[in-house]
Amino acid sequence: MADTVADTRRLFAKPQDLTDAYGPPSNFLEIDVGSPETVGVGRNRFTTYEIRLKTNLPIFKLKESRVRRRYSDFEWLRAEVERESKVVVPPLPGKALFRQLPFRGDDGIFDDSFIEERRQGLERFLNKVAGHPLAQNERCLHMFLQDETVDKNYTPSKIRQT
Repeated sequence: MADTVADTRRLFAKPQDLTDAYGPPSNFLEIDVGSPETVGVGRNRFTTYEIRLKTNLPIFKLKESRVRRRYSDFEWLRAEVERESKVVVPPLPGKALFRQLPFRGDDGIFDDSFIEERRQGLERFLNKVAGHPLAQNERCLHMFLQDETVDKNYTPSKIRQT
């Protein structure tokens, strides 16, 4: 049997300069969910969250955006991505039905600790969905992240990279 020797030579990389080392990454997508605000009174009370997006991915029309969304908007996004793409969509943080019961000793779904826990869950959800290459082609995701209002009667379609 013939002896084979593996080629262990390394590829020679271009030396890195300061611009390469400390410049912006080649592709990035940063999404933060924060600044929760509870608005309304009584049964019309709800919490909105600010979604901040920064990216250099060419598929997004805006490189920076800020919008406000409520939990029901996240539910809509999840249903749309699941229906329109072949992506396995992660679950949202729970609805917290127990916290909505009357005569509780705390603020229920408007309690600061619950709002923070939900905010973290929504941020994880959104980063997983938006980070998926197939989901990035969905018009519903772009509308959710970058349009001031969500048109729930939109015509589903794919975004073409420019």
